[in-house]
Parts: sequence; C-alpha cells; structure tokens
Amino acid sequence: MKITPLAFESMGVRSMCTHVRTDDINLVIDPAVSLAPSRFGLPPHKVEEEAKEGLWRRAKKAVADADVIIVTHYHFDHVDPKEPEIYRGKRVLLKHPRRMINPSQKARAASFIRSIKGLAQEIEYADNRSFTYGDTMLRFSKPVPHGSDATRGYVVEVCVESGERFVHTSDVQGPVLDEQAAFIMAQRPGVLFVDGPSTYLVSPMAEIELRRANEYLLGIMRDAEVDRLVIDHHLARDIDYRERIRPIIAAGEELGVSIQVAAEFLDVEANLLEAMRPALYERDG
Repeated sequence: MKITPLAFESMGVRSMCTHVRTDDINLVIDPAVSLAPSRFGLPPHKVEEEAKEGLWRRAKKAVADADVIIVTHYHFDHVDPKEPEIYRGKRVLLKHPRRMINPSQKARAASFIRSIKGLAQEIEYADNRSFTYGDTMLRFSKPVPHGSDATRGYVVEVCVESGERFVHTSDVQGPVLDEQAAFIMAQRPGVLFVDGPSTYLVSPMAEIELRRANEYLLGIMRDAEVDRLVIDHHLARDIDYRERIRPIIAAGEELGVSIQVAAEFLDVEANLLEAMRPALYERDG
C-alpha cells in the first residue's frame, strides 16, 4: 500500500486530501483545498494562494488517475463543489447526505450530489459499510461527531486494508470521544492520519479537546500497534503544535512510534503558512 498526503495544513493549505494506492485500487480521500478567509485579522497571503493553486493541481491529477473518490463530509476543505467534473467516471463513496447531518452540511450535500449525478459512474453512501475491491477492503465508521458534539455535524472515518491497515479519521478534532477512538482501535492501523484538536482556537473547549485528544491518542498508541502517527489538519493551524502534543511525542519516542505531520511523512519540511500569516505580511513590510 502506498499512502501519499496530497494537501494538508503542514503543506500550506486547509485540507486532509490523501491518495492511497493498493494492488487492487487507486483512491483519493477528500479532494479539496481551501484557505482561512481571515486569520489574525488578515486575509490569505499571496504565498498561501500560490500553495493552494499548486496543491489543488496536484490533487486533481491524483483524482484523474483514481478509481474511487471518498468524501467523508461536506465542509469545503474536504469537498470542492465548484469542480464537479473531477468526479466524471469515478466511483464515489459519500457520507450519507440526509442521515446524521446538520442543516448546513445537508444543504451542501444535496447541491453537491446534484452536481455530480450523470458524471460519476456510481454513487454509494458509505456510513457504517464495507466495500471490497479484490484483496483490498474499505471500511467506514458509523457517522461520528465533528468534534466533541454534533454542532459542526458528523463525519465518517475510513480504514483501507490491503495487507496492512491505514486509517484516515477525517474531522474528529482529536479523537475526543469514545465512539471516534473505538473505530480506530478496532482497525488496529499500522499508519494513522488524525486531524488533531483545534488548539488554534482560544476557548475552554479547545483546552478540553486537547486534553482528551492526548489521552485517546496515548491509549491508541499503546494498544493498537500503530507504527506511524500523522497529526495534522486542525492541529497544524497552531504554530506551537509540537508543544501541544508533547505527551504524544514523548510516548512515541518510548514506544517506537513515528510522530509526524503530513509534510514530514513525505520527507519534506513542514510549511504552516496559515499559522505563519502575520510573519508573511510582516516580511512584505
């Protein structure tokens, strides 16, 4: 199995877009990239816009070669409604657009599905289901909250199994709940991509989610035989992300688990452009 992060915060944009290739199937999870419209009271810097353009080209190239596209939920950093043409001829596995979904995502889902009908080869709702392609199995969690409650809606987590197991959590913001962590534990992934808590937000809830995420991830590392743990997305919007997950990094050293952001998984230096936005503008004078 070959796993390739295509676009993540550590690569300069808001995304969790991932390419997975096995002997049986070529798939892309959550093909979209976006930028925070305002952060630190500043709009996206031109360097961020350039990164977005380049990474979106990269993601679309992977999608063009893919057999299957997975959409874990309907936030615009996980699905791009403006280019439905990329779904032409693809099998599309979606978070259910009407069940366990909040009003804003329900409206987005309906519009998106209308736009790809007649283009996609096949559209299936994936919640709590499995799909087999040769010796490769795709397993999806039941819908789980986007964070510690369902205010921001629900997502589905994904496991790809082909000899080894890979789990992509989507936006669980941690994990921070038993049901989110239970899916990961049940899959026992060798490689785990998690989105991490939203420590860039200043709120009592952010502190609670950080504490819970650290506790759950420590348990997963100790009990689920994870070899490589990538923590990115929400967490990598925080320039001090390594300090936030110090217990995880220490446990990784003790247990022999590689702890990385997505850029480091690709053996390149992390480039947290959103978190660096004030410095980018200051550099311009």
